Amino acid sequence: MKRRILSLLVLVVLSACASKKEILYMQDAMQQDNSTVSYASANIQPNDILKITVETTIPEAAIPYNKTNALGAQPQNIQVLQLDGYLVSVDNTITFPVLGEISTANKTTKELEADIKHQLISGGHLVSPTVNIRLINAKVTILGEVKNPGTYSFTEQNITILQALGYAGDLTINGKRDDILITREVDGVRKISHIDLTSSSFMDSEFYFIKPNDNIIVNPNNPKVKSAGFVGNVGTILTIASLALSITILLTR
Repeated sequence: MKRRILSLLVLVVLSACASKKEILYMQDAMQQDNSTVSYASANIQPNDILKITVETTIPEAAIPYNKTNALGAQPQNIQVLQLDGYLVSVDNTITFPVLGEISTANKTTKELEADIKHQLISGGHLVSPTVNIRLINAKVTILGEVKNPGTYSFTEQNITILQALGYAGDLTINGKRDDILITREVDGVRKISHIDLTSSSFMDSEFYFIKPNDNIIVNPNNPKVKSAGFVGNVGTILTIASLALSITILLTR
């Protein structure tokens, strides 16, 4: 009887533990060859805030086309940058100095740069201007089994899913690494993808690079689900098993 109880205890504890296969990232990395990384820029979306800077060989000539003084240092604080930015309206337009309303529909920041530059030159406003555009309210929301869930802002042109998870302090030991859920909205269409971090193949997915306003959800792994559904944690399991063993010993004396 004692042996049966001890065996049952061992099985219960082992069932609550995650295996090495469930925890390690990119387990097949050594078998993969080098590959070319391709990044597709995201289209500008409504409610995006764009920082648009226009420069030319005569700095004073570009001042009317900038919200901040082109001669001075640009502010670095994100909140301040957003105040100096252009909010994209729900109908995908911005109102730009002198040029008026400009459509951003189905355009990346690079394409909008080219559009504004063309209008400045063709309209005789500036000679050989340089136009730079940055999205300054990009954010990603990370929920579930990560150390610091929340919404994180980023100003980089592109970040990967690994970088995004790094913002949240990485997955906890209970995070399900082979089924990371990502939701994304593009031009009013919602996309959902499941990413397996235990295989390096996820780097070939269009969801390898995170887009602004993506949501990343890390669900608990099977041991975590089992422990939550049964008694909550291994410590509780051990307490109950120890109590059961003590009762059995008393009854069999």
